[in-house]
Amino acid sequence: MYQVIARKYRPQTFRDVVNQEHVKTTLENAIAQKRIAHGYIFSGQRGTGKTTVARILARCLNCVQGPIAEPCGECASCREITAGGTVDVIEIDAASNRGINEMRELRENVRYQPARDRYKVFIIDEAHQITNEAFNALLKTIEEPPEWVVFVLCTTEAHKIPATIASRCQHFSFRSVDFEDLIKRMAWICGQEGIQADNEALAVLAAAGEGSVRDSLSALDQAIACCGSTLNAAEVRALLGAFSLESLEQVSQALLESNSGRMLEVVDELERNGHNLQHFSRELARYFRNLLVLRISGSAPHLVAASAEQREKLTAIAAGFSEEDLTRYLQLSLDLFRDLQYSLQPRFHLEVGLIRLVQAGHLLPIEEALARVGAGAAPALTAAPRPAAAPAAPAAPAAQRPAAPAQAAPARPAAQSPGPSPFELDRARKATARPPEPQSYGANALEPAPLAPPEMTAGDPRQRLHSYLNAKGFTHLADAVENARITLNGAELAIVTAKSYEIYFKDRGFEEAVRDVFGKPLRVRIGVGEAGPAAAPIAAAASLGEEQATGRALAHPEVRRFQEVFGGEIRKVRNLKES
Repeated sequence: MYQVIARKYRPQTFRDVVNQEHVKTTLENAIAQKRIAHGYIFSGQRGTGKTTVARILARCLNCVQGPIAEPCGECASCREITAGGTVDVIEIDAASNRGINEMRELRENVRYQPARDRYKVFIIDEAHQITNEAFNALLKTIEEPPEWVVFVLCTTEAHKIPATIASRCQHFSFRSVDFEDLIKRMAWICGQEGIQADNEALAVLAAAGEGSVRDSLSALDQAIACCGSTLNAAEVRALLGAFSLESLEQVSQALLESNSGRMLEVVDELERNGHNLQHFSRELARYFRNLLVLRISGSAPHLVAASAEQREKLTAIAAGFSEEDLTRYLQLSLDLFRDLQYSLQPRFHLEVGLIRLVQAGHLLPIEEALARVGAGAAPALTAAPRPAAAPAAPAAPAAQRPAAPAQAAPARPAAQSPGPSPFELDRARKATARPPEPQSYGANALEPAPLAPPEMTAGDPRQRLHSYLNAKGFTHLADAVENARITLNGAELAIVTAKSYEIYFKDRGFEEAVRDVFGKPLRVRIGVGEAGPAAAPIAAAASLGEEQATGRALAHPEVRRFQEVFGGEIRKVRNLKES
């Protein structure tokens, strides 16, 4: 019966394991020094060798020459462990044996000595699937097992292992396999199988595994079944649904030329050839990521999963863009891939997403636009198409909303400096992303509006007290006055207020405020009751003050200039010195 490549070439010694040097060295030294722990946790992504290393460890412990770091592979124990038929090495699939009853059976099994071998090894695969109750049933057993028992817990999600279990075991974290090492391993296997494969085809298979040896070998097995004894990159890509560098290069070329029509042709070609648009968007995001990495770090083989020839091409393409451009394109392509997961019209989403990439290259950096405003020139919000790198560009969210309405920056009275500083304009630009609450900033904020016109406060003792207390910063007293009914009868000030505000009017500070406002001490009489609709005059005065501040802001020449350039409307003006 045929045996798949991933099983046929499964490593049988530590020397055969690809990468994981930190794990192999530690276990070999522990065996040589007879410092074998009773519990291990092997964690890492799929296909990196966790269960394989657990089996090799069992062979090392139970070999007739052992414990030894290099098992003989000839004795009955080594052969049976390799074949999976020994009674002293028990592999448990925790995904289907995750309950407390199964763990109780395991605990009972632990008490019996090995039938033949030196150690009884329990390999628990997908250990994170075990329930908390089942883990609790194992706590004492894992902490103090018999001297002939070794536990190995393999998991892809180490964070789900309870801390009480992890603290009783030695934890080894398996890393994803390096791209170059994976290609070498597959090239060796192809040599053993008599398969001819070029480096580009092996690179496609290695990239499909994303650091997993088993995934890459499964793809290799599939490619051999499809293509026979000769593998070429084009057929392997078609089989795996991958996209060539040339097809992705059409997108970058359209970006350099600012050609939206070419983007639509790319989508149409994908649709007509039956390609998966979600896979294309994923590969596009990976493509922009590789361009960005190579643009920043140069030709770095350990950072980009590609063959040497592909890295040279990618480096040449990346030179035509700036880091800011590529960062923005990567973010937009990631957003596009996320949207396509739930799209009912994937073609429309992909077309809009690719056109956004082109439009993002047209945007003029906000710093340059603001500099032109300060120089008195009316800037265009978009830049002319450029065939090479562009200056610093705005972040990705701004690229998706190039025509969003901008709100005006808060104004200053004409008596102050002739125009807003770049810092103020930059803060005003940021405020446009939060339209519900535009603000004034810094020392150049609006001057405080008059507290209230004299004609409004002359016959209104409540309004006069409220304005005075607000100006002095006594906000609690001002709030109490606002929620009270106050009348002045000769030398007596009558106050009707709610029970909760009564204590404020007995404060010594309120007596001093009365003396300052009315020019003489008054007798204060406090009554508890409903204040009634007495807040209308203050609200009206506040409304009038806001109208005056808004009028001054709209009349300011720099605010008018900002509106002419960026558009938008002023919804609210707030004076920070009064807030």
